[in-house]
Amino acid sequence: MTRTLFSGGQVYDGTTHRASPGDVVVEDGRIVEVGTDLDGDEVVDCTGGYVSPGFFDCHVHVTLDSPSVLQIVETPFSLQFFAAAANLRATLETGVTTVRDAGGADLGIRTAVERGMVPGPRMQLSIIMLSQTGGHGDDWGVCGADVPFFVPHPGRPSGVVDGPEEVRKRVREIIRAGADVIKVATTGGVLSPHDDPRHPHFRDDEIAVMVAEAAAAGLSVMAHAQGAEGIKAAVRNGVRSIEHGIFLDEEAIELMLAHGAWLVPTLHAPRAVIRAAEAGLPLPASVVAKAHDVAASHVDSVRRAHEAGVRIAMGTDCGVGPHGTNLEELALMADAGLGPVDVLHATTGSAARLLGVEGDRGTLAPGLRADLVVVDGDPDDLTGLRERVRSVHLDGREVHRRPAMP
Repeated sequence: MTRTLFSGGQVYDGTTHRASPGDVVVEDGRIVEVGTDLDGDEVVDCTGGYVSPGFFDCHVHVTLDSPSVLQIVETPFSLQFFAAAANLRATLETGVTTVRDAGGADLGIRTAVERGMVPGPRMQLSIIMLSQTGGHGDDWGVCGADVPFFVPHPGRPSGVVDGPEEVRKRVREIIRAGADVIKVATTGGVLSPHDDPRHPHFRDDEIAVMVAEAAAAGLSVMAHAQGAEGIKAAVRNGVRSIEHGIFLDEEAIELMLAHGAWLVPTLHAPRAVIRAAEAGLPLPASVVAKAHDVAASHVDSVRRAHEAGVRIAMGTDCGVGPHGTNLEELALMADAGLGPVDVLHATTGSAARLLGVEGDRGTLAPGLRADLVVVDGDPDDLTGLRERVRSVHLDGREVHRRPAMP
C-alpha cells in the first residue's frame, strides 16, 4: 500500500503540546507513524507551514445562511438542502473536517456526505433544538403567524415542547430521526426577538428527562444557554456542553468544573449578527441591540471560564454568520485569553473528546483516522487562517487544495 509522507514542516498533534518539526506517515487512510526522518512513497510538502489534525466546529447550522424573517418567508422550502451542500463544501475547504450541526440538518444531508454525493466534513446531527413555548426556538410572531427558521418535515419534527412527558416523547422522535446529540435551549437568545438571553427556560424536571432519554440511547445533550441560571440548570441536570455561555457567573463555572462540562463559546455569532445588520440584513432592532449587549460579557465569560480550567471546544454558530468563516473563531478565542496551543487544542483534540470521537480522530497518533490540514505559517499565528489553509485531507486523501497564486 502507498505510504504518504507529510514532511518538511512542523507537526501539531492536537494535544496541549507545542508544534515541533516532524513528519506524519499515512497508509490506507490511517496514521501509521509520527516522528522525524520518516519515509514514504509519496510526499506532501509542508515546508513553510504545519500539519494538524483536521479542525472541528462543534456548533454550525448548515441549512441556514444569515437568516432573517423576510429571507425565510421568501425562500422555497427545498432550497435549504441545496444551500447545505454549498455550505458543507465551504466548511470543508476552510479546513474543518468534522462538524456538529446544532439544528436544521437532517439524516438525509449527513447521508449524502457519507455517500460522497456532496463534499463536506464528517457530521454529527442534533436535528432540531428543543424549546419551551415562548422560548428561543418558538417562532410564533406577535402577528399570530409562525415563521420558523426550521420548518418541520418528516425528517425534522418541531422542537417546541412543554412538560416532562411531551419532552420525553419528542426526544425519542428526534433520536428516531437520526440524532447524534440532543439540543435544548435552556435560556432565551439573541436571534429570537421576544425573549431575554438572561431568562432561564425549562424546569429541572424537563431537562432531567431530556438527559435521561438521551443517555438511554447512548447520547448526550448540548444546551443553548446564555444566562447564568439557565446554564446552571443545564449543568446541574447532566448536560454535556454549554453553547455560548455568555453570562457565566462564578457558581456556573464551578458547576461546569465539577460536572466536567464543556464550553463551546461561539464568539463569532454576535459579531456576525452585528455585521449582517450593518450590511443591511433586515433584522429586528431588538435582535441587533441584544447582539451589541452580549459582546463584552461574552468575552469576559470565556476568559474567566478558561482561567478556571473549564474545558473548551471550538464552535462558531456559522449559519448565523457566513459558512467558510469558521476559523475566525480561533483569533477570537485568543482575544479572550486562550494561548495559541489552547486554541488549537480546543479546535482539535478537545473538540474530538466532546464529540466522543477521540478514539477515531482529532489528534495525530498511530491508528487514528488521517483527517489532516496543512496550514501555511506558524502555529502560534492565528490570524488570516482561512487564506493560509494549503490543503485539506480526509482519510489521507486530498479533498481540497488552495489554488496557486497567478
